[in-house]
Amino acid sequence: MRTMGEIHDSGCCSVAACAEILGAKWTAVLVHDLSEGPRRFTELEHSCRGISPRTLSERLRALENEGIVVRRSYTESPPRVEYELTQKGDDLLPIIEEMRRFGHAWLVAGETSLV
Repeated sequence: MRTMGEIHDSGCCSVAACAEILGAKWTAVLVHDLSEGPRRFTELEHSCRGISPRTLSERLRALENEGIVVRRSYTESPPRVEYELTQKGDDLLPIIEEMRRFGHAWLVAGETSLV
C-alpha cells in the first residue's frame, strides 16, 4: 500500500529529488534538445526561443553540477564548446518522452494550447 510521507524532502523523497532537477524552467526542454546529440550554446539558445543567455548558462551549469550534462571544450580557432548528456542524463529521457507524449495528447492535440 502506498503511503504519503510527511515531508517531501529531496533528501529522502525520490519524486521530490527528481522534481527538483527537472522543475526549473527550461531544464526539461534542454534535456530533450540534448537527447538528439551534442549541441553548442548558440544551438540551444536558438532552439529555446525566449531563453536569455544568462538563464541558459545557469541551467547548463546546474545540469553539469547534477552530472546530467557534460561540457566539452575543443582547442580550435575559434574555440568550440559543446554540451552533451551523460548516462544520468540519458536515464531521464523516458521521463522526457512521457512529458512529450502527455503534451501531445492533452495540450497540443486537445483544446488547450501550449502558448
